[in-house]
Amino acid sequence: MEQQQITITNDFPSDDHDYLSGFGNTFESESIPGSLPRGQNSPLLCPYGLYAEQISGTSFTSPHKLNQRSWLYRIKPSVTHEPFQARLPRHDKLVSEFDKSNSYTTPTQLRWKPKPVDTVEESAPVDFVEGLYTVCGAGSSFLRHGFAIHMYTANKSMDDCAFCNADGDFLIVPQKGRLWITTECGKLQVSPGEIVVIPQGFRFAVHLPDGPSRGYVSEIFGTHFQLPDLGPIGANGLAAPRDFLVPKAWFEDGSRPGYTVVQKYGGELFVAKQDFSPFNVVAWHGNYVPYKYDLNKFCPYNTVLFDHSDPSINTVLTAPTDKPGVALLDFVIFPPRWLVAEHTFRPPYYHRNCMSEFMGLIYGGYEAKADGFLPGGASLHSCMTPHGPDTKTYEATIERGHDAGPSKITNTLAFMFESCLIPRISLCALKSPLMDNDYYQCWTGLKSHFSGEGADSKDNGV
Repeated sequence: MEQQQITITNDFPSDDHDYLSGFGNTFESESIPGSLPRGQNSPLLCPYGLYAEQISGTSFTSPHKLNQRSWLYRIKPSVTHEPFQARLPRHDKLVSEFDKSNSYTTPTQLRWKPKPVDTVEESAPVDFVEGLYTVCGAGSSFLRHGFAIHMYTANKSMDDCAFCNADGDFLIVPQKGRLWITTECGKLQVSPGEIVVIPQGFRFAVHLPDGPSRGYVSEIFGTHFQLPDLGPIGANGLAAPRDFLVPKAWFEDGSRPGYTVVQKYGGELFVAKQDFSPFNVVAWHGNYVPYKYDLNKFCPYNTVLFDHSDPSINTVLTAPTDKPGVALLDFVIFPPRWLVAEHTFRPPYYHRNCMSEFMGLIYGGYEAKADGFLPGGASLHSCMTPHGPDTKTYEATIERGHDAGPSKITNTLAFMFESCLIPRISLCALKSPLMDNDYYQCWTGLKSHFSGEGADSKDNGV
């Protein structure tokens, strides 16, 4: 086949037209016309002398509607590397096998203050991998069931280095600073207010165009995220499939001596050296791909007469279990929206839940916490632990009384990772100086408003 001049650009996509769109679609993309084989996946000789390589996100014999895999056509196969070695010094703040040896359990409500990022000295450079630390989780990556919740702070781009998570899928929620993410399928620009999902096994590198960055990560073992069933809502609403964006094929060629691949495997980090970039995929096709989503495009639903909807109405993505309606992990958001319910306590109600809830705040304030819950911070309310609005929020709400008209919640974006599993807390999170040990005091001011005046004693069980 006749060779043609190849032009490589380092620019990251700037708008939706630079991506493919759709959730769960089977895509195809080629950075050089004619580089995708036609009519078969693995011809004897691929166009332009490329290697065919499949990446599978599910077992080969999974039901067709669940099967996820992609074919990558690359300059050199990813197997071309030196043996993996344990990464030293060890990264002792990552957990993927949660037990008594590395984590604690407590029903107490927990909250963490934001970790500063602007004060990190340049003499202490930390990239995305080094800045990643586990807060809580449950289950085991080895047993392919469970989840982990991490946070990250970083002030250095990943140069001559790529990361691969063999344990599970990453859902990354940047809170401060954009992320320029290079993947084997192409490039993604992810800003605060957007999320990105990097499926298990994909190699990627994170660059920081805005300097220091901070955010949240959920990791799921043994399954993948999908759109929630909408039930009585019908065919439209919440997160629309068309708004999920997938990168277009992009590649880099040439010698890269000493390039390092860091692989997370069983919660531990291993490194392997190779002499080329892993982002050498000229073309690809399939449905197992990285993708991003702009949370501003979420179409919320809400109560239009009385009472408060359950938070499940705000689910963006879900990772289901085999039990119908029960999630290994839900990703739920609380975006700007109108509140119009009459004769109703509009903030989230007090409750205890068989699910466990980890919350983060991307920007603004959260409607149920007037003080203390800050952007970049986090809270954890575990299974059957009571929680709800703080004292200041409750008193301000009832003081407005029934005359409160429609109001719009603005300048806020909070989210929740919710799981049916009971999380264990990592040692570094439990002993962190960022732990808000006074969190419980936000409820201690709640007082009794009970009045028994005029009540018949018989009607009250006396």
